[in-house]
Amino acid sequence: MLLETRWRNLLMMLVIAVGWPGAALAQLHLLPDQEPQRVFAGAVRQVAVVWRNNGSQLYAGEIRTRMLQTSSATVVPVGEAAWQRLQVLPGQTVLESARLDFPAVKAETKFLVQWLESTNRILGKTEILVYPTNLLNELNLLVDESENSLGVLDPEKQLKPALKNGVVKFVDLEETVLDDFSGKLAMVGPGKSDDPEGSGLANRISKLAKKGTTVVWIQSPSKKPRRIQPSFYTVPQGRAVVVVVQPELVADLPANPQSQLNLIYLCKLALNPQPPVLPGLSPP
Repeated sequence: MLLETRWRNLLMMLVIAVGWPGAALAQLHLLPDQEPQRVFAGAVRQVAVVWRNNGSQLYAGEIRTRMLQTSSATVVPVGEAAWQRLQVLPGQTVLESARLDFPAVKAETKFLVQWLESTNRILGKTEILVYPTNLLNELNLLVDESENSLGVLDPEKQLKPALKNGVVKFVDLEETVLDDFSGKLAMVGPGKSDDPEGSGLANRISKLAKKGTTVVWIQSPSKKPRRIQPSFYTVPQGRAVVVVVQPELVADLPANPQSQLNLIYLCKLALNPQPPVLPGLSPP
């Protein structure tokens, strides 16, 4: 009788390890992000998730999300929603995209998205930093909110859509002469490859800075392999400076909060240049 009981227990253990669905479910998990993802508040924001099935069987199950708004002192539930039915082969890693809705915020706000299966087991979590849609409105404060203080030359329409969405006041320098602008700050976006004035743009920007207008100049994407260079650097020009910026720093400006944060930082740096220092040291 004791021997029969032992065999029965062994058989149950084999069934659980090999064939019972719960054993396979326990092998699915969400790979963590190296840093929080950043999105704007609003509906249907894209969040990337990477799943890994370390089990020996196919995973198939319904996944849902639980959203929490967090701070250093509180955690506030926002809601739960069904996401999708997920199937992942044994040993497979898959990249998925979730469309989530985030409430309006007034400043950078941290959210935590938990991913749950039908048993309420948490498969992983995703940290999200959510930003107000008018993030670039801070630029108005940098130029004293004067309608003539910020000029924008943007032949490829890389900057103006985001600035208009952020309710930023600016002078369209495509409708005037760049050299005649006398405002506090000018942004120059990537130019068109067939622009006849492109070859002389550096000289025009230099003249503008020497007259006292600070310039943030975003470079055009390079079509040829280029030598190693910093992502941005500052060039003094007479009474002002020109901050030269590689396009990757402000890529997809209307939809990318990090790019907008980068642009704000670069404008602040242009208006208040700082000498370079070694890492870990404060400016003199």
